[in-house]
Amino acid sequence: MMLSIRNLRVTFGERPALNGIDLSLARGRTLGVVGESGSGKSVMALAVMGLLPRTARATGRIGFDGRDILTMPERDLCALRGNRIGMIFQEPMTALNPAMRIGAQIAEGLILHQGLSRRDARAKVMHLLDMVRIPRAAERIDSFPHELSGGQRQRVGIAIALALTPDLLIADEPTTALDVTVQAQILDILDDLVAELGIALMLISHDLGVIARIADDTLVLYRGTLIEQGPTERVLRRPGHDYTRTLLDALPPRVRATLRDAP
Repeated sequence: MMLSIRNLRVTFGERPALNGIDLSLARGRTLGVVGESGSGKSVMALAVMGLLPRTARATGRIGFDGRDILTMPERDLCALRGNRIGMIFQEPMTALNPAMRIGAQIAEGLILHQGLSRRDARAKVMHLLDMVRIPRAAERIDSFPHELSGGQRQRVGIAIALALTPDLLIADEPTTALDVTVQAQILDILDDLVAELGIALMLISHDLGVIARIADDTLVLYRGTLIEQGPTERVLRRPGHDYTRTLLDALPPRVRATLRDAP
């Protein structure tokens, strides 16, 4: 199992953020993590990345390829991030450096971690831009983030996360603030990458429609507590918890009917 979390608890002072989370994620599978704002989705992602703030206290186990992330020294965590675990952050405009050209931002990890020359790194960046379907990549490689659309910036974020070919990719609200057409394109890209590269994907969202599109399994969080998990089809068509039913009821009727009743 690529990722195995057991009894993960995270507190900020006396305030609990996660209450005994258990989950497993295998290579080539997509796990959807859904819940409203404040449910603990991003805290769980930061815990897996070893990026929790100093004010947080985490207990339990986050097993990644046989090692416990919670007990790793910082040097090992730095080697793990990017190389083995990549993350797509939810706000590409703030996640990207506005003063750096996008090609340089994607190439940075290749140069630092893999020791590629700038020329070889640029060639790899071109390949990555093509992979995430940036139009006219040869022209866009030297653009600044503000010169790109929201969907293109999100594609750049995906390229950065994929640059070092991680085994696990965490996508934290990757379609936030994107229009429906671009949202579908981003989800298709992620789904294709799981199939083609065999990576494990953790897709975090507050939108069950997004989760339904590509997730094999779904985990539902409410106030830091795991209240339901299982195959996505079962969770969406036969939810076992009132909160999951409430999330489904919050969807437009046509979308809700599609999720519950499609053959």
